[in-house]
Amino acid sequence: MKLIRVATAVCVIACVSLSARASAQEGATIARDYHVKNTHRIISDFRTFLSFPNVASNVEDMMDNARFIEGYVAKRGFVSKIVSAGGAPYVVSERRGSKDAPTVLIYAHFDGQPVIPSQWSSPPFEPTLWTSNPLNPEAKVLPWDQDEFDPNWRIVARAAGDDKGPVIALMAAIDALVAANAMPDITIKLLLDGEEERGSPTLAGVLEQVADDLEADVMLFCDGPMHQSGRRQLVLGVRGSMTVDLTTFGPNRPLHSGHYGNWAPNPNEILMKLLMSLKDDSGRVVVKGFLDDIRPVSGLERSAIAAMPAVDATLRSELGLGSNEVANERLESSIMRPAIVVKGLSGGGVGAESRNIIEPTADASLNLRLVPGQQPAVLLAALKRHFESLGMTVSGDGPTTSAPRETHLQMVARPGGYRSFRTKIDAEVVSELKVILDRLGDQETLITPTMGGSLPIYLFEDNLEAPIVILPIANHDNNQHGKDENLRLKNLFDAIEMYAEVLQGLAAGS
Repeated sequence: MKLIRVATAVCVIACVSLSARASAQEGATIARDYHVKNTHRIISDFRTFLSFPNVASNVEDMMDNARFIEGYVAKRGFVSKIVSAGGAPYVVSERRGSKDAPTVLIYAHFDGQPVIPSQWSSPPFEPTLWTSNPLNPEAKVLPWDQDEFDPNWRIVARAAGDDKGPVIALMAAIDALVAANAMPDITIKLLLDGEEERGSPTLAGVLEQVADDLEADVMLFCDGPMHQSGRRQLVLGVRGSMTVDLTTFGPNRPLHSGHYGNWAPNPNEILMKLLMSLKDDSGRVVVKGFLDDIRPVSGLERSAIAAMPAVDATLRSELGLGSNEVANERLESSIMRPAIVVKGLSGGGVGAESRNIIEPTADASLNLRLVPGQQPAVLLAALKRHFESLGMTVSGDGPTTSAPRETHLQMVARPGGYRSFRTKIDAEVVSELKVILDRLGDQETLITPTMGGSLPIYLFEDNLEAPIVILPIANHDNNQHGKDENLRLKNLFDAIEMYAEVLQGLAAGS
């Protein structure tokens, strides 16, 4: 690797002199002066970007986003192409340094989760300024024509926190360095994903087209939230992800629950029993074979978790919870384990739509989160065996006319499932980036072995040779994937400073 100038992680950290620390601070200082003077323009750019609807299933909308990005980064010297492999578009861009300059590849995505506008406090594709998180009862909407912007205010829109911010912050960092005649000699490549929230189902095909264009010395995944303590963190891994849909069956037509309750098998109750069988009373998965191939958590990873500030009590208070799912297990340890999460249930109306009916079917959607060593196909097979051990006939289709409906389970894995990823904690790139980020403030940067969410990093691991690290910027309470998604302005400003520091640090070798 061109970027790594030292032999060991210990040497990297120990050998940073005070003069080097002061010199490297220049990038963040330049970026800070710049964004203070150009706050209105930067925020205006972000508002414009967030105004583009960006649900990946609408390819036309995603093309509008891609074309905006292409023009926006071109103003900073990037040459781009929009690439597709049958799904939403990807944007591949490059800003070249000299022939021997180090190269950094930066990933972010510009699609967002689907929205239910009626649930939002302000329209999801009309960016709105709020005094705080809109879920706070005291939060208020503010006009955009402000003389100054409070860093704790929030921009509320779909993809504000996940994940359009890095594009705006990185371009602002480059603007700042160029304006100060301090842009380092470094090649910057971008891979911007237009379908990450759908599991990046065509990314493999895109990489077949552009992998040769993505050769780099290091790859930074710019996605995800900061630590719940607010501290900067380098994240080394993500859990894999897959979605499995289940359907249980009862009578072949709706039945009056008074006439047939206690007699006709109820698909809601069958489904509930199946779901409750997946975990024990302590919340741990009990599906045989589900945990067989897990790579053990290393001693260094456990030490890194122990060194992180404990946030469980604060989070429980913030979320109105009295306990964790697994008692006395801290959050950072919980997300090192695989998970089966019931994302949703449907089996009839509730509230005003409730009817005295036993429905013919009931549905559930499971989210499986994978850790290193696990493979989606193996877990799907383990689930199938588990349900069969409970007397169910499991297939990807509905019941046949000759079989009892109540003993049939339809189980379908959605496309796009993928395995997890984790960079070794003692990798040299981790130490080098930590040294760079530690220059940004008095608090030491946290080294986080994994985040609980998922990214399609495994495909880059398979196709590229560059070491990969995740560099989050969003506030932890950004309502990611839900209503009133937001980004705190300070997180945007801090990201501009961080990117400027990282670009200078990587170009200088730390």
